[in-house]
Amino acid sequence: MERMSLAFDGNVAVLKFNHPEVMNAVGGQMLEDFAEALHDIRDPANGARGLLLTGEGRGFCAGANLQDDRQGKRRGGSGDGLRSGYHPLLLTIRDLNIPVVTAVNGAAAGVGMSFAMMGDLVCASKNAFFLQAFARIGLVPDGGSTFMLPRLVGWGRAMELSMLAERLPAEKAYEWGLVNRLFDDNDALMEGAMALTRRLANGPKSIGLIRQAYWNTWHNAFEQQLDLEARLQSEAGASGDFKEGVAAFLEKRDASFKGE
Repeated sequence: MERMSLAFDGNVAVLKFNHPEVMNAVGGQMLEDFAEALHDIRDPANGARGLLLTGEGRGFCAGANLQDDRQGKRRGGSGDGLRSGYHPLLLTIRDLNIPVVTAVNGAAAGVGMSFAMMGDLVCASKNAFFLQAFARIGLVPDGGSTFMLPRLVGWGRAMELSMLAERLPAEKAYEWGLVNRLFDDNDALMEGAMALTRRLANGPKSIGLIRQAYWNTWHNAFEQQLDLEARLQSEAGASGDFKEGVAAFLEKRDASFKGE
């Protein structure tokens, strides 16, 4: 892979946007590499139980690379480029059965902000910022921004960010609830985000089921959600991790979960 880098640190998959010369702006090659990386992460043979997504260099992801010829073709009026290039990636991340942590180390602009919001937990350094850049070039937000953003920060703030296309500093994003954990600098960010991802990766199988439950709340009626909870609870209750958790509780020791 040329534009994404993937490493497995124990049971944590560390995936990085890897085109720092353009602040990790997304081009055609990056989209292909991203899909390949997600395929590898989903392969049980690699043993990933948590995913940490971040950017190489000073930026997280600066949005679409408008100078990339292949990317330009994907920005056709029909939206076919979004459907074929970005949507499969976003849906694959949504459907992962492992927790996802994003570590925003710099600019998260345009679709880069969308990828940042895909984290179950969003970490950021104080020198990071978020930007709904689309209106600056006459486009509408994409990458699921119009779905996720109002649910995370509220309708009024989402409209303000999208229509005015102003920077949202990480500290303000933390106040608004867009960021879960805030760190002083990028070194502290990576250390803290890795520790958080490893904590989740060492958790029980139910962590993945919790992801599934919460993603479904955005389209389920209350009755449907109750039924989903019951079905997921049956699956969790039949897991070895549940048995281990109960045993550890009764024996007053730390549980040793295997994700099974």
